[in-house]
Amino acid sequence: MIAALSALMIVTAIGVIAYWVDFYTRGTVHVVEDEWYIKFERAFPPADLWMAACALAGAVGLLTEQSYGVVFALLAAGSLIFLALMDITFGVQNGLYRLVRTSREMKAELFINLWTLGFGTALIVCLCSRTALL
Repeated sequence: MIAALSALMIVTAIGVIAYWVDFYTRGTVHVVEDEWYIKFERAFPPADLWMAACALAGAVGLLTEQSYGVVFALLAAGSLIFLALMDITFGVQNGLYRLVRTSREMKAELFINLWTLGFGTALIVCLCSRTALL
């Protein structure tokens, strides 16, 4: 289980980095091109990079059986849930989920929202028993 969780944390971190590279270079991940949307999205890179760094540190720590692995994996989990809730709230308040039927970008956004919320929760549940090692 630890190897699978670690691999998923690494994939998540790489996915987040790839998302931001695309956002700033090609823009194919933009759901809409409106200024309000772009400004909101531009607020996320520091928090997303924090989560990615925690996920990578957590994965390495878990794989090498270091106690910091659980700490950073749980920090990544909390960050994932927070980021998901912020993004979901924004999407609901601005009617972005209506675009899911017609927008490839919004379908990807929905996947990201479900992944970050679900994987963050799964990390917490799976690692709860390991916190006794701290």
